[in-house]
Amino acid sequence: MPRAIWSGSISFGLVNIPVKLYSAVRDREVHFHMLHEEDGQRIKQQLVCPAEDKVVSREDLVKGYEVSADRYVVVTDDELEALEPKATRMIEMLDFVKISEIDPVFFQHPYYLVPDEQSGKAYGLLLAAMRDSERIGVGKLVMRGKEYLVAIRPYDTMIVLETMHFAEEVVSASDIEEMPEQPEATERELKLAGQIIDALADSFDPERYQDDYRDAVRALIDSKVEGREYIMPPPVEEEEGKVIDLMAALEKSLARAREQKGGASRPAKKEKAAAGAGGRGRKRKAS
Repeated sequence: MPRAIWSGSISFGLVNIPVKLYSAVRDREVHFHMLHEEDGQRIKQQLVCPAEDKVVSREDLVKGYEVSADRYVVVTDDELEALEPKATRMIEMLDFVKISEIDPVFFQHPYYLVPDEQSGKAYGLLLAAMRDSERIGVGKLVMRGKEYLVAIRPYDTMIVLETMHFAEEVVSASDIEEMPEQPEATERELKLAGQIIDALADSFDPERYQDDYRDAVRALIDSKVEGREYIMPPPVEEEEGKVIDLMAALEKSLARAREQKGGASRPAKKEKAAAGAGGRGRKRKAS
């Protein structure tokens, strides 16, 4: 059962909406520990001072910022605590903007904002107002001693909060020096590329996509736990990465896209609709 990781209020003009914050995604990665091969014992990491070649306890550690090679300035916990953003239980909306104005590169982690029992009407009002205006809120949140830039937006019947990168954290595309020149495509090449996109065009259904590697690793682990033999899949034959003949590659890609579109690897829409008809709520308006 998910647990709230923060509680406070959304400040919407003079209206305060008490809410709780829940993570909207879960970690499904397969995590491993490092073991000693000879006896199977889990390895422990130790903090070692290379100058004295001895183990150091955490009580003897201080924070240092490297200003040049092997040169540090020490910053104390008290100094950092004095600079921490003022603890607040308020998510203050600073602006309401079109979601199309925010590139997805700025988004970090999604959370659900859940209203308390007494704030359902105000919560629903903000949700409906954002839908009708086709705008989302941008503001700031202080959580666990850190200040976050956040966006709130409609999602199904709820409000989702997304932590965001600040502008200085996003690497500008113009800073990438290794970008090669992009000669203009011919009309024929552009037409074929468009046909490939059209052949694969569909509505987004997140349940269509699976992490095949993670599923295979879990199947391997389950077989080892149960003492069964696991038959490894045949190696995937890698294709050449460098395109020699662009037109030939486009034509081959179009044929493959049409074959994939008509194959069984992409579930039929009617089947998906039938499977989902029973109650995910009303169809939401795009935000």
